[in-house]
Amino acid sequence: MAERAATKTRAVNIAAADVRVSGGLPGPMYLASAQRLGPYPDRITERLEHWAVHAPDRVFLAERDATGAWATVSYAQALDRIRRLAQALLDRGLSRDRSLVILSGNSIEHAMLAFAAMYAGVLYAPIAPAYSLQARDYSTLAEVFARMSPGLVFAADGARFERALGRVLPAGVEVVVSTSKPDGLAATPFAALEAKPATGAVDAAHARVNGDTIAKILFTSGSTGYPKGVINTQRMLCSNQEMIRAVMPFLSDEPPVLVDWLPWNHTAGGNHNIGLVLYNGGTFYIDDGRPTPDGIKAMVRNLREVAATAHFTVPRTYEALMPYLRTDAALRERFFSKLKIFFYAAAALSQRFFDDLQALAVDTLGEELLWVTGLGATETAPFALCTGSTDAWSGFVGYPVPGMELKIAPVGDKLEARVRGPNITPGYWKDAERTRDSFDEEGFYRMGDAMQFVDAAHPERGLLFDGRLAENFKLSSGTWVTVGPLRSRVLIQGGALIQDVVISAPGCDFVGALVFPNVAGCRALCPELPPDAPVETVLADARVRARFLDIFRRLAAESTGSSTRIARALVLREPPSIDAREITDKGSINQKRVLANRASLVEALYADPPSSDIIVP
Repeated sequence: MAERAATKTRAVNIAAADVRVSGGLPGPMYLASAQRLGPYPDRITERLEHWAVHAPDRVFLAERDATGAWATVSYAQALDRIRRLAQALLDRGLSRDRSLVILSGNSIEHAMLAFAAMYAGVLYAPIAPAYSLQARDYSTLAEVFARMSPGLVFAADGARFERALGRVLPAGVEVVVSTSKPDGLAATPFAALEAKPATGAVDAAHARVNGDTIAKILFTSGSTGYPKGVINTQRMLCSNQEMIRAVMPFLSDEPPVLVDWLPWNHTAGGNHNIGLVLYNGGTFYIDDGRPTPDGIKAMVRNLREVAATAHFTVPRTYEALMPYLRTDAALRERFFSKLKIFFYAAAALSQRFFDDLQALAVDTLGEELLWVTGLGATETAPFALCTGSTDAWSGFVGYPVPGMELKIAPVGDKLEARVRGPNITPGYWKDAERTRDSFDEEGFYRMGDAMQFVDAAHPERGLLFDGRLAENFKLSSGTWVTVGPLRSRVLIQGGALIQDVVISAPGCDFVGALVFPNVAGCRALCPELPPDAPVETVLADARVRARFLDIFRRLAAESTGSSTRIARALVLREPPSIDAREITDKGSINQKRVLANRASLVEALYADPPSSDIIVP
């Protein structure tokens, strides 16, 4: 953790950790928060009904309309629309066995339909739009449809989903659209679903929903095969929101305001972020931007207009915003004006960005902001570990949150995190074998994440992430390579030039790396090249190659042995493939898939003598 000059930190109501420890290594060790979890509702939609009564005119959701203005829906309006949509779902005979599938990305209509399904106890699954819009063979989408047995599919812009629907839509399944219809397929306008007022059937269906009712299925990529369908129950969603509020009471001190792009087919955006807004009666601005070269301008436009009270996001968001925050004083003032904390998860954040953002906060506010992070999974709904009031640093994931038990279990020479509590999934949809294998003999969910203690003599001081157990491997010498921390070091050292990296390879004599470059960052090193210059030309430029060589020389100089020294690296010309399940639409890399799909490149990486394409630091 880097030392910074003492500066006042903006006051925020956030809980300090108070951890109870039992057991001890080499046997299992158990950690739990001493803070008791408060009561929570049986159904997340009870919070919608609460705010429709206590703040009926407050804006719940906002999104840009076709003119660029903010279109909004209040809590009272949302409840009325959701009940009407619930009636439409019941009229069509949708249920746990005849589900709703949402193919479109984030929108007010997506939210209304999703909450309507939860209100009526209808099973639904939001699916990554990339499986329809970026994929070429649709095998993953076909598997999802087979698993979900849909009775209704929502694709807002039907024309964009036309090809995918033509390939995978089962006969007799109704398609609902908003802005355009797919050619050759019958489609129902979204407005038609809202035409009929709710009847007593909706009230009866809502009364049957309880904590054990499945709220949704979230599909998440596995190491092999097709995505896993993670069951999310109402108890998971509600208990997890109370856990979040227990750690971050400031969320209930004043209604939170989020400007957020994270996709709702992932647990971070679809459970954590929109859930905390609903639970605490806040306002959610649907960000149509992305932290990409094409999407960043829309994101900046939104943040110029709306001051968020917190950002719960991935490191890439902060990294993409930094150039704009440095140069745009008005954006900087608005961005920091109401911000309580910096929160990030899902990947390592470079210490450089920690320090740069804090410097901007101090320049703008005269005080620092607290950094908060943690560790979770789709199976934990997702909030599980959090740093709370302890300022975060790279690798530190904090403490178990109130209401959940953490078991630290030795697995070989590593320590695995296992969790038990009301926020933990009961298993995987229609996959009994995977469900059985994911829990230990005491009913703890095996997260597959390795941990280290900040201080082994004082486990109550928190935990450090030590990589994914399934990703770690041995060199031919028998030395273990811990992939997670090593990968983080590469990303931090690579800065704007490296998008992602895969560490290789089991059984080999040394560690190698397959590098997915950030092509935009590489182009910035050779500005005189034409904008349409092919990737091969950019990566072959002597300045780009020199920078990559320097990155890996610096990493080699910092290494402590063969397991932490990357001896060779190859910068890849082809981006990761969603069809080959090398990447999710959120950008998460599947290490095993990349190594298997690009076996010839791995072979070239280890060939002697190495080719001229190989970086040898």
